[in-house]
Amino acid sequence: MSRIGRSIITIPEGVTVTLEGDQILVNGPKGELTVGMPEGFKLDQTDANLSVIKLKEDRETNARYGLLRTLIANAIIGVHAGFEKKLEMNGVGFRVEKKGEGLNFSLGFSHKIEFNAPSGIALAIEGNIITVAGIDKQLVGQTAAQIRALKKPEPYKGKGIRYIDERVRRKAGKAAAKGA
Repeated sequence: MSRIGRSIITIPEGVTVTLEGDQILVNGPKGELTVGMPEGFKLDQTDANLSVIKLKEDRETNARYGLLRTLIANAIIGVHAGFEKKLEMNGVGFRVEKKGEGLNFSLGFSHKIEFNAPSGIALAIEGNIITVAGIDKQLVGQTAAQIRALKKPEPYKGKGIRYIDERVRRKAGKAAAKGA
């Protein structure tokens, strides 16, 4: 049995969770999210606590038990506090500027790269730090990964776009020839 699935979700003040058909609607001060409710589960909601209960014991239900609880918990955190990821740009001549809802990158290529943010994502720039924020944890992570993929950090000089907490393993450059 899943330890994650059994744990109780605490619903913060100002957040409402309702079940409509096979969709769980989560409303909060930052917005609204929906989570799909697969068969074989039910929600047990008391005052400020929510728990996911399995209705049957089979392999598929056991596999989705912890996942469903985590998706609901992430939706609750997202509409209450939101999520954000920070990326750092390193490199001589690397620049980024805000253009409408998206970003314009100069990453050492012969052309500028335009990146359009999906709806529900806010992008901010402070120096060489790019902040990706939103209420959907999956969408925030996906958008940050797409920005990082524009110019991944290289191992010799560390140039590129990386997460703030990411450590880039550095390699030694060419060694001088012996006996020359």
